[in-house]
Amino acid sequence: MARIVLDGVTLRYGEREVLRGVDAVLTEQRIGVVGGNGSGKSTLARLLNGLVLPSAGRVSVDGLDTASSGAAVRRRVGFVFTDPDAQIVMPTVAEDVGFSLRRSALGTAERAARVAEALERFGLAGHADHPCHLLSGGQKQLLALTAVLVAEPDVLVCDEPTTLLDARNARRVAALVAALPQQVVMVTHHLEQLESFDRVLVVDEGRLVADGPPAEALATYRHLIG
Repeated sequence: MARIVLDGVTLRYGEREVLRGVDAVLTEQRIGVVGGNGSGKSTLARLLNGLVLPSAGRVSVDGLDTASSGAAVRRRVGFVFTDPDAQIVMPTVAEDVGFSLRRSALGTAERAARVAEALERFGLAGHADHPCHLLSGGQKQLLALTAVLVAEPDVLVCDEPTTLLDARNARRVAALVAALPQQVVMVTHHLEQLESFDRVLVVDEGRLVADGPPAEALATYRHLIG
């Protein structure tokens, strides 16, 4: 597993302090992040692959600083957004997955084989040539996951990947994420998805207020939200 270090991390947007004094070393395979709306949990997730940079402190992945080695960090750490439309960029399903390999050293035939394998793995093989905008919400989230995972990152960060899905598709996506070999950091409001995780972080008003096994951390969170 990767070693992700947040060292004295503070993040400000203008006058507003979104995170302050966050310290954590993340090495477990399954790490959940919970918190109320506006708590800073999604911002914390975006720090892990350099989508946002700290105002103070440092974030690193296996020694690579997100501020000075952002491209190298993003090759190691994939990111899945809440809304898949935010990251689907190509007209068809196969093209969108292939787009993730545009900077790889693979030849044309190798890229095509990698894309086909990924689509098969995530149940999208029958949609390879379909327009992305015609997919269902669940299929779009599967496509977003596939497009990230085809590049074989070491770490997958998911920011509420099931929030916009119906119950059936939410369970399907959660099960797929839970079975991945990658290290996963997942932000979610669906607390039941985290019960089998190794560790859960609780963020409240920009601070890390609990960090431990799911049962203990989630109990703290439930107490916070009353």
